[in-house]
Amino acid sequence: MKFGEKVKTLRKEKNLTQAELAKAIGISARAVQNYEITDAHPKQRDVYKKLAEVLDVNVNYLLTEDEEFIYEVQERYGRRGAKDAQELVSQVSGLFAGGEVTEETKDEVMEAIQRAYWAAKKENQKYTPKKYRN
Repeated sequence: MKFGEKVKTLRKEKNLTQAELAKAIGISARAVQNYEITDAHPKQRDVYKKLAEVLDVNVNYLLTEDEEFIYEVQERYGRRGAKDAQELVSQVSGLFAGGEVTEETKDEVMEAIQRAYWAAKKENQKYTPKKYRN
């Protein structure tokens, strides 16, 4: 189930309108509408936390593993890193398009690639001049 579908289903279970949900988490009703109708996602991680709190679910339910990976990259390496991570996720997802691979196998491959990404970042950090390190 996609993020927008999860939000819509949970919001309806709580008998909330889009406007009521938006007010409860401090965003516009238009943003909630975009989450539910389009493929839009919150840009700030705290919005996920507020949504999870109001909808009474674990924040991990709202985030897919791919989204969690992208947000973690963004926290460490900024928008440019997040853009690279998003592209990596898209390319890996494209490998499975039209294939007959189980979801479990897809998840295992994605996890392995994410581990390789973090290992490469750690290894490459050795060669970054001190003045550019965080």
